[in-house]
Amino acid sequence: MADVSHHRGDLAGHPDASEMQARYERVLGGRDVVLVDGPVLLVGLYCAVSPWILHFTAAQPALVTHNLILGIAIALLAVGFTVTPERMYGLSGAMCAIGIWMIISPWIVGSSPDAGVIWNNVVIGALTFLLGAMCVAAASKSRRGT
Repeated sequence: MADVSHHRGDLAGHPDASEMQARYERVLGGRDVVLVDGPVLLVGLYCAVSPWILHFTAAQPALVTHNLILGIAIALLAVGFTVTPERMYGLSGAMCAIGIWMIISPWIVGSSPDAGVIWNNVVIGALTFLLGAMCVAAASKSRRGT
């Protein structure tokens, strides 16, 4: 019987191996996509749906709209970081600013928020700030490397 299985060999001998490696490095820009972009997307999606998860839609209607809009903005930044990192990582500082705003927003946007709403926005804001700082670090590292 004939051996029809395909043996996967080492690509080191492939004539286009160096070009493929250079393209891979250029696309990724020397950053770890999964470490930063995935959690940014998850934080953004959670921020957008958090009013319905914590059930403060009736008590804090202004914060519902606020969290929905900022959650979508954070998620769109994450998609941009993944799709066009060389262009979008310039907006990494905006993530830090959004994080700080999320921390103080319950008192500014909300009307006498309870502890659950405050803790929700403080945790989302802290995570957004931390992930934004990581994006800033990744952007500066990739700029130094080029």
